[in-house]
Amino acid sequence: SQVSFEEESQNPPTVGHWKPLMPSKGDKEEPESGCQDAGGVHEPQSTAQFNVSRLRSSSVEIREKGSEFLRDELHKAQKELKLKDKECERLSKVREQLEQELEELTASLFEEAHKMVREANTKQAAAEKQLKEARGKIDMLQAEVTALKTLVITSTPSSPNRELHPQLQSPSKAGFRKGHGRNKSTSSAVVSAASQSVAPEPVNRECKEVDSILFAEFQAWKESPTLDKSCSFLDRIYREDVGPCLDFTKQELSELVRVAVEQNTLTIEPVASQTVPVGKVAAEECGGPKKCALSGLPRTCKHRIMLGDSGNYYYISPSCRARITAVCNFFTYIRYIQQGLVRQDVELMYWEVMRLRREMSLAKLGFYPSEM
Repeated sequence: SQVSFEEESQNPPTVGHWKPLMPSKGDKEEPESGCQDAGGVHEPQSTAQFNVSRLRSSSVEIREKGSEFLRDELHKAQKELKLKDKECERLSKVREQLEQELEELTASLFEEAHKMVREANTKQAAAEKQLKEARGKIDMLQAEVTALKTLVITSTPSSPNRELHPQLQSPSKAGFRKGHGRNKSTSSAVVSAASQSVAPEPVNRECKEVDSILFAEFQAWKESPTLDKSCSFLDRIYREDVGPCLDFTKQELSELVRVAVEQNTLTIEPVASQTVPVGKVAAEECGGPKKCALSGLPRTCKHRIMLGDSGNYYYISPSCRARITAVCNFFTYIRYIQQGLVRQDVELMYWEVMRLRREMSLAKLGFYPSEM
């Protein structure tokens, strides 16, 4: 049996070769080796070259895609940069415009502030000027009221003018006028009264007669009162009274005083109760407490005048003050007549004008009350 088994193993049966349908993992190398033996040696080299070419083509493609991506990104970045440049330029223009507007606004604010300050200063100066003028007008109106009261008292029969009736004055003034009395019928009584100083004086009444020419001129002026000196009434008074009364040694200053009196802008004030401001004109023109600016003579000046709102004061003597005051009283009265404030008979107004003219004449001749 052992021999038969060996024979059988030596002579296998003639059966076709069996090939597995799915070769095993271990048998895979056998066909490749068989093919290698049959196909030749150049097949691995072509495969490697193919793989290299594939790698090269892939790297070129990747490089091209990368370059294209970078170009796109660069283009986008350039666009964004241009947009940012435009935005920066726009913002720069906006900033410059705002800075310019701010400068213009600041300049306009400063200019407006300076303008407001100038206007405030101008208004303050105007208000101060108006206040000064108002005070001057108040003083002038007070003086006119006082003069009007005096005028009313003078025109009242129960209260006659003391200048026209010396017997109503004080004994000292009556004694002064007593020596100049001319009344033959009472000469002995006057002498005895002078020796005893107790006997009453007789009434010394003035005799008056209306001048027809002067009265006619006054009536014509009264029909249409005016301050124009071209009319015959004022022309005569200017020539005979106002002109001579205001004719001082300093001609230029005299003319200024006349204009101020006509315009009602002259102010007279006492010196003793006020400090003495320094005027802008020369000291010789202003005079001083011991020198009259109108006459140029050394006199004790208790008053000073200011012409309008010039701010310059001129010291005047009592005699010059009496002359200026007499002219001012005349102009005050005719202004009252012009404004319709005097309601009297024409003849009474005429005699009041004559009395004021007499005061101007006396002042021109150097007569003035002692309280001057």
